[in-house]
Amino acid sequence: MRFLFKTEYDQDIRIAKHSGYVWSYGALLIVVIVAPFLFDEYYVGQLTHLYIMAIAGVGLMLLSGYTGLISLGHAAFFGIGAYTEAVLTGKGLSLPFMEEPIVFSFFLSFPLAGILAGIAGIAIGIPALRLVGIYLAMATFAFAIIIEEVFSRWESVTNGYTGLIVEAIEFGDMDLTDGRPFYFLSLAVLIAVILFSLNLLRSPTGRAMMAIRDSEISAQSMGINLARTKTTAFALSAGITGLAGALFAHKLGFLSPESFTVLQSLELLVLVVVGGIGSLHGAVFGAIFVLSLPQGLAILKDYLPVQIAETPGVEPLLFGLILVWLIIFEPFGIYGRWLKIKHYFQMFPLYKKSTFKRQKSYMKSERLR
Repeated sequence: MRFLFKTEYDQDIRIAKHSGYVWSYGALLIVVIVAPFLFDEYYVGQLTHLYIMAIAGVGLMLLSGYTGLISLGHAAFFGIGAYTEAVLTGKGLSLPFMEEPIVFSFFLSFPLAGILAGIAGIAIGIPALRLVGIYLAMATFAFAIIIEEVFSRWESVTNGYTGLIVEAIEFGDMDLTDGRPFYFLSLAVLIAVILFSLNLLRSPTGRAMMAIRDSEISAQSMGINLARTKTTAFALSAGITGLAGALFAHKLGFLSPESFTVLQSLELLVLVVVGGIGSLHGAVFGAIFVLSLPQGLAILKDYLPVQIAETPGVEPLLFGLILVWLIIFEPFGIYGRWLKIKHYFQMFPLYKKSTFKRQKSYMKSERLR
């Protein structure tokens, strides 16, 4: 059983709360570094895709999980980052006074993709300041539809439905979009984004975001500028999602407007809710769920009776049933279940099941929330 006695303020904001964090996450880091040398190319590609979706999940988690603002338009920021990366590294930036367009290297175009997506986040964040709940979700949903139409109609830049080929990332004689190099690049970006988010959430800005999530009226009464904090949350969330989109463009190698539909926004929202909303761990767990469940269901079909396996719509049906089951029985997501398991071993042998039962009585203010 572990007891943490806090004797100084720094212990509250320390990333590693105790030595167990150091060796456990250190062991995890060693595993993910060794993984591409143990698995074949297909699984390395799947893990790379997992890291990219986890980056996008962290971006949405900052907005929905920590600021409490629901977004159904993050596929738009994902696509803006992807197309920015593809255009800057392929066609290049062409201005009227230039004879030839400027083609950017990945190390310039990658941050620019995040910056442009962040600007788009500000553009949707400022008009949506007075919107909350389902109304904000509808506004971001409409924004996603508009951006999807821009991708399909602005053919001089995006090539429309003809598609746009994404150039490879070259560093000297090395092709960084090939197998292991791209795996380590995506892993490095994911680690950097998580560390940035952890430090952001310890800062006054991050605490203000969580205060707005819990109660806007209370946050405003404490002197928090709601407009500035919400706009900042939109910009950071969109910027991180744009970085994920830039990596996703190189992962696909070919972009089409069909890759950034509203369905992808729903997938990202499912990712953060199922993983555990309000936790950076939940973004990673949710990415694992969203990517591995369809693969698992496809394998499961081989063991089902032929009459059932060949029935159209079996996989979406099973996916939906598992999703509903998780939402009903695990409202805090996969990370919530992991916390219960961890607390069980931390409190053993003094664990009591009633400790984790849902509270059935609430204060009047909580009933009206």
